[in-house]
Amino acid sequence: MLEAKEVAYSYVKGRPILKSVSALVEPGSFLAILGVNGCGKSTLMACLDDALKPDSGIVLLDGAALSQVPRGHRAKKIALVAQHSHANRLTVYDAVLLGRKPHMQGAPSEEDHAVVSKVLSDLGLSDFALRYIDELSGGEYQKVVLARAFVQQTDVLLLDEPTNNLDPANQQEVMRVVREEVDARNLAAAAVLHDVNLALRWCDRFLMLKDGLVEALGGSEVITESSMLSVYNMESDIIEYNGRRIVVPR
Repeated sequence: MLEAKEVAYSYVKGRPILKSVSALVEPGSFLAILGVNGCGKSTLMACLDDALKPDSGIVLLDGAALSQVPRGHRAKKIALVAQHSHANRLTVYDAVLLGRKPHMQGAPSEEDHAVVSKVLSDLGLSDFALRYIDELSGGEYQKVVLARAFVQQTDVLLLDEPTNNLDPANQQEVMRVVREEVDARNLAAAAVLHDVNLALRWCDRFLMLKDGLVEALGGSEVITESSMLSVYNMESDIIEYNGRRIVVPR
């Protein structure tokens, strides 16, 4: 379990981008972090991954201060799918195998290879194993990035804008894959997202940020006409369809 408690952060002194933000990434749950550009979503994600140190407040991993958790142990507990991931000249198999590095004692073991093969199969990537990742489509490449995170076998998965630059079908596919992993392994997951309806389709918890503060936090009931207007300055209607909420802009 990963928890932010009253986290504040400033890139420029006196201009906080986060102001006392608290949130919980808990097992079996998929948290969507929502808000306009510049509201602090990716900054919060960086604090949750310990890439940024909060000015005040604390991030806890299983009750311990994340900043005090040794890097090697942290890599076995938290996997991050970053916003900007560069494609190197590696095969799909080798790129995914890199995700096993925190578990390796020297050369990859039979278990490492078995884990990689299973994840590739589960994500429909087995036929791509020997292709180079810089030759893949955007959707295929993003699934490779997810596979690399999955083979880390962590308790927490953080995703910073995982569906950016993907077509609608691949956006749904990426989110479906994450949701299935959350349910299958009781994974604790959080994603920075721009599409509220995509979040409503696949996530079960929602954190809405506005000007570095928590505007709303909870289940789908916090996505309302009022919160959409406050956070996005957008008038909308919330309708129910097949048991879930959909935001319809006016």
